Order: sequence, then C-alpha cells, then structure tokens
Amino acid sequence: MARTSSRRRPTDWFGILPFLLFCLAFEIIPIFMMTRDSLKGRTGGLTLANYTALGTRLYINSFLNSIKLSGITALVGAALGTVVGYVIYRWPSERLREALISLSDVTTNFAGAPLGFAFIIVLGSAGIVTQFLLRYLGIQLYPRFSVYSFAGLALAYVYFQLPLMVLLMIPAFSGIRKEWLESAQNLGASTFQFWWRIGLPALVPSLVAGTVLLFANAFGAYATAFTLTGTNLSLVTIQIGFTVTGEVLHDPGVGLAMAVVSLIIMGSCVLVYRWASGRAQRWSGQ
Repeated sequence: MARTSSRRRPTDWFGILPFLLFCLAFEIIPIFMMTRDSLKGRTGGLTLANYTALGTRLYINSFLNSIKLSGITALVGAALGTVVGYVIYRWPSERLREALISLSDVTTNFAGAPLGFAFIIVLGSAGIVTQFLLRYLGIQLYPRFSVYSFAGLALAYVYFQLPLMVLLMIPAFSGIRKEWLESAQNLGASTFQFWWRIGLPALVPSLVAGTVLLFANAFGAYATAFTLTGTNLSLVTIQIGFTVTGEVLHDPGVGLAMAVVSLIIMGSCVLVYRWASGRAQRWSGQ
C-alpha cells in the first residue's frame, strides 16, 4: 500500500490564497496603519499623547458607558436567549421550529439605522405603542421612559442580542445527548438534578462563549446608538466618529487611539470566545 506524504505541495495554497489576500488587504494592513497613525502627533512624530488624552473624563465615561451598555445587554440577551432557545429546541413541530430559527436569523441581522428608526416609530414620543398605551390604557411612558435614553438604547440592543443568543444556544442544547438523561434517570436522578449536575455544566462553556460574543457585538455597534441617542449618550463608537469626521472634536489621532483600545477589548472577547467554544466542543464530542 502506497504511503501518503504528509507534506503539502506549493500548489495546495492556491485555493486559500484569495482569502489570505482579502485578510491582508482588509484586516492586517488597516490594523497596522491604524496602530501606526495612533502613535503619530500633530507634527508627524511618534508620541503617546493620543493615548494619554484618553484619560480625560469624556473618553473615560465613553468607555464606561459602552462597557456598561454591552454588559447589561449581553447578560439580558444571554438569559432570555437561552430560555427562548430551549423552548424552540423542544418545540414538537419541526416546521414551526425551523420557522422560528429563520425568524431569529432575520431578526439578529436587523440592526443599525433601520432598527433605530423602527424603535422611534414604535416607542418614540409619538410612536404607535406609546400612543396606544396612552389612549386606551392610560399609561404614559414619557418622560419616565424615553427611547432616546440609555434604557431605550439597551432595549434596542436586546432586540438583536436575544435572537443571536438563540442561534448560539440551539446547537448547544443539541449537544446534550438523550442518553445522558436516560442514564441519570436510571440511576435515580430527577430532571432538576440532571440539569444542575450534568446539563448546566455542559452548557456553561456555550453560555460563556455566547455572552462574550454578545458583549463584543454590542460594544462595536454604532448606527443604532447614533440614530437613537446622537450626542445624548457618550459611547466609544460615537466618540470615534466625532473625533475622526466631526468638526468640534476633530482629532483623528485620539480617535485612532480609541479604536486601538477598542480593538484590544474586542480581541480579548474573541480569545475568550474561542477558548469557551473549544470547551463546549469537548462536551459535545465534536
């Protein structure tokens, strides 16, 4: 029997070459240029002034608000998405289950400026739901609640965070094998004991991976936040836009420094996600 060589031929890389060129042109080179320009001063020399400027109250509050908003919406989206994902996974009708999964896929991609305008139409001061509650139920949302506030923005974020968690958790529930439950029941364990001692530990890596991914997804959002809050709420992505393209706070170096710090935060989330996903695959045996 002929022995197959494990060495790769030079022609084996031709298939992946377009992808490598794409990553080089749209990811590696832009990151390098962004990092290089963030270390440039107004006169062109190397400096750390752009990073030290991030210590001002405005930019510190921007990072704190972004972390707070991302953390809250990630936790709420992860909790609700896990419950909804389990309900969809256990739904007896396969046709309806596939329809709900498709709806989750469409909903999680409905974000940005269209989502912001949709929330204004529905929950704005003259929105459909706002006027319905006031006219027929006597419930006045404003000024206690405003879609243009932190709470309104968090609600909009949960709108696309929840279905994303649903799509992430349904495969995780599929990884819990029926044989595990049957074996636990044969040994005298209740359903609660199975989920507490076997099911939940098996889902923890997927929960961690999903929550971290939701955090990164919310941290990098821009259009929805800008459409709803504008200058009312200071977020990292909004401040980057102001410093790069604005007129009053125009300072591209500081904006690039904020982008580099944001990139480090997002990269850390990706590393945690990869680690947690690897742990989840071990549980599922994939």
